[in-house]
Amino acid sequence: MKYEIIYADPPWQFSNKKTGGSMRSGAAHQYLTTGIEGLKAMDVNSLTTDNAVLFMWYVGAMPQEAIDLVHAWGFTIKNMNGFVWNKLTQKNKPHFGMGFYTRAGSESVIIATKGKFKPVSHSVRAVFNADEQIQFEGKAITHSKKPTQVRDLIIELCGDLPRLEMFARESASGWDVFGNEAPNSIAINNKDQS
Repeated sequence: MKYEIIYADPPWQFSNKKTGGSMRSGAAHQYLTTGIEGLKAMDVNSLTTDNAVLFMWYVGAMPQEAIDLVHAWGFTIKNMNGFVWNKLTQKNKPHFGMGFYTRAGSESVIIATKGKFKPVSHSVRAVFNADEQIQFEGKAITHSKKPTQVRDLIIELCGDLPRLEMFARESASGWDVFGNEAPNSIAINNKDQS
């Protein structure tokens, strides 16, 4: 299967091991993380058509790693803030999270393309509001879980094309998924194994 849309939320590995007030709130304490070289070794380019688009969540404190990963996967960056999730609390107040230099209250998605991919809509807004506390199977999940509405924004922007969600935690209708927490996950080879 070749995909025209790749939607990815890489499990970024931080060099600082102790993050958060409890020292157990960092990514590595929540799920398996992967270093930049391991992410770059994934043969994402071979999964896509000649004209494709990548939507990739990235960590604001690791912009160079995000740029390097986009290029390693065969894409060219078009917008570093293609989507910006303005996080809100359950009481509709701005989220006041951890961060590097400044306190984080948003997360961003890079939009990158290969070939001559063109969007079908020019009316999709970049910034959207969503609750920081996301429900999954009846339980609140706050660490790294992304709003499901992003999938809808991607389809509105690009159309109903063959699509893959990488590092998924759940299945979604109309999407193939790759992820160690997602049921019916496909396999992705490393570049040296393809």
